[in-house]
Amino acid sequence: MQEYVELGEELVFVAMGVASVIALAVFAERLIYYKKTLGKKNEDYLSEVRNSLQEEPEIHWKTDAGEESIYNRFIQFALKQLKLGRKGLDESLEGQILSEKLELEKRLPILNTLGNNAPFIGLLGTVLGVIKAFYGLGTLGSSGAEVVMRSISTALLATAAGLAVAIPVVMANNYFSRKAKVILQNLEILKKELLSYQMNKTKV
Repeated sequence: MQEYVELGEELVFVAMGVASVIALAVFAERLIYYKKTLGKKNEDYLSEVRNSLQEEPEIHWKTDAGEESIYNRFIQFALKQLKLGRKGLDESLEGQILSEKLELEKRLPILNTLGNNAPFIGLLGTVLGVIKAFYGLGTLGSSGAEVVMRSISTALLATAAGLAVAIPVVMANNYFSRKAKVILQNLEILKKELLSYQMNKTKV
């Protein structure tokens, strides 16, 4: 049994290492994506578009925010759909918002899963370490106190590793989820303003 317990401990630390690498990779990829999606140029472009909807009779927006800007994609898509009726434009823009939502939330479930389960993996390592410690205590008696203490130390280290992975992962997931929520709310506002613009244009 001792061999299986030691193998389990090793697997726990390997799992934590793999989880850390995966979380770091997802964080870096999402950070780059959100940096392109947000940023000052994108916010300025959003303000420019919203002002144009209220002031200009005809709109042909150009931007230096880049094609990867979510607001630029949404507006360019909307311009192609303005010829549709109000209902058609509404459904079309709603579909585009859902499409952007999928892209914004891409890979976030990975962070959510790692953040929720990393502490339990660490706890498993702790349980295995305690089992190993008591097994050593039963086998070696009082003479094996040093071995027992090392086993308990390793067990507590597993818990610490689990928390060390989980806490920043949960923070990163919350950060990106909040950013996604803000972007989607802006798109909803743009949709309503575009529908209003399209209706006024039709009346004219």
